[in-house]
Amino acid sequence: MPGVPQLVILLMVGIVARSNLISIAACILLILRLSNLNFFFPLAERRGLEAGLLFLLLSILVPVANGVVTEKDLVYNLTSLPGILSIIGGALATHMNGEGIRLMHLEPEIIFGLIIGSIFGIILFNGVPVGPLTAAGISALFLEILYRKKYNH
Repeated sequence: MPGVPQLVILLMVGIVARSNLISIAACILLILRLSNLNFFFPLAERRGLEAGLLFLLLSILVPVANGVVTEKDLVYNLTSLPGILSIIGGALATHMNGEGIRLMHLEPEIIFGLIIGSIFGIILFNGVPVGPLTAAGISALFLEILYRKKYNH
């Protein structure tokens, strides 16, 4: 059955690295695959990223909803140097995320390297695994520099 060995490897990597998110994702996909619920894969592929980003944004915006961030804070942070730099950072990050999506569509097997790199980042640098799109975007940038051309063949 295609994909099962790779999902088992991802599950084991997630367990060894103590990454619950990788382990749970691999388990869910493995169960769907073994249950012949393959009709779910196109839906997850099309809308899974949006659903994940929705929950990420919900968690990030809770301080706004709780009133911890005031209108005065918002104005200051949009007009101060840190605020302006965060706007630039946000624009750059979304651009890199777009490049990452393109790279993952062109070479979906790159996800294994991104996961291993994320695990190294968690273990070695106490990182948080919320940026696979940005990781793919940075990888696309490295490939663009290495090959001196846009990586979108």
